[in-house]
Amino acid sequence: MDIYTAEAQDANRRIDHFLNDEIEDVSRSALHKLIEKGNVTVNKKTVNKSYRLKTGDVIEVDMPQPEAVEIAAENIPLDILYEDNDLIVVNKSQNMVVHPAPGHYTGTLVNALMYHCGNELSGINGELRPGIVHRIDKDTSGVLVIAKSDIAHRGLSTQLAEHSMKRIYNAVVYNGFDEDEGTVSTNIGRSQKDRKKMAVVKDGRNAVTHYKVLERLGKFTLVELRLETGRTHQIRVHMSHIGHPLLGDPVYGPKKQAFSAAGQILHAKVLGFVHPVTGEYMEFETALPPYFTRILDILRQ
Repeated sequence: MDIYTAEAQDANRRIDHFLNDEIEDVSRSALHKLIEKGNVTVNKKTVNKSYRLKTGDVIEVDMPQPEAVEIAAENIPLDILYEDNDLIVVNKSQNMVVHPAPGHYTGTLVNALMYHCGNELSGINGELRPGIVHRIDKDTSGVLVIAKSDIAHRGLSTQLAEHSMKRIYNAVVYNGFDEDEGTVSTNIGRSQKDRKKMAVVKDGRNAVTHYKVLERLGKFTLVELRLETGRTHQIRVHMSHIGHPLLGDPVYGPKKQAFSAAGQILHAKVLGFVHPVTGEYMEFETALPPYFTRILDILRQ
């Protein structure tokens, strides 16, 4: 069961348009069938595809699995930053998929968490994504919080919806900046040309990214990026949109990269949130990983 909360900017949007932006690799016609069959509810009530959202609406999508897939617990080392009975915070390595999906049923963060936590993971997001509240891309490294209890999952999801989590990234991007800091604010939605990509579109959801120059590296720049919202591929889309695609980005960067890099040079460096059970503010910061510092060493020469 996937759960979404309509924000102020989603008010009066059709539910099928909203879900088209939120759910990857599902056609609009397939979404219409899910709505018609009652697999989509708003505030626990079924709706039709033309339903107009209101701020605060809770949308639940029961996405039927095309086939039964058994997800195995795997003894994969985890870099654990914090753990208690309700949540676990990890530093995800680059080249690790967060949760199982077609083509990636093993070697994921979820496989590792299942081995480490056993059955102590929130079940809200179903068998393929136990405990997963938010995610970062396979080639992005950094801090993630995972829910072990359902109460923690709901509390963390609320903070994400309200944009109250502190999320700071570091990235290496192409080209220099005239200014030292700035903000990108656009609407982001599914690309009409390629559903696997996101794009800046008129009828998408508002997305805000704040950036600050940390170091100028000739034709490249090390930047700090603070997310005010958390849309799919937001940083990668926004930086590409303003002419500063991420170095190594195979999707939103130039087809011919300046030099070889194993995916976008992007690290989730800081994550801060209020513990959903204790009410304590918690903040975690990680050092830049070796793949990132190697790139910086090369660019500084």
